[in-house]
Amino acid sequence: MRYADDLVLLAKEEKVLQGITDRLTLVGRCYGIEINVVKSMTLRIPKQLFPVEIMIDQKQLENVEYLSYLGSTITDNARCTGEIKYRIITAKAAFNKQTLFTSKMDVDLRKELA
Repeated sequence: MRYADDLVLLAKEEKVLQGITDRLTLVGRCYGIEINVVKSMTLRIPKQLFPVEIMIDQKQLENVEYLSYLGSTITDNARCTGEIKYRIITAKAAFNKQTLFTSKMDVDLRKELA
């Protein structure tokens, strides 16, 4: 999947992902594009006892437990509980910032809505 200047590579096996990464690196270099190893990360779902070892130019990509991508959090346990809690908190904060419950509103109406 591609998004602007970001790219997500998916594979069922580590060997396949390494092959895709190697080909991407090679083709990118043909067009003068280099992959930023510092900003590149790997996330294994489901989480195993051992990390994924994907290499670019003999440098291992960082293994992470979660990624924030396009406004969503992707976790290594493939659950969305944290994402749901975060969105509820964000919605509550946005709702509380509204002028609905300010002192500018009629007192009787505020009591009715509360």
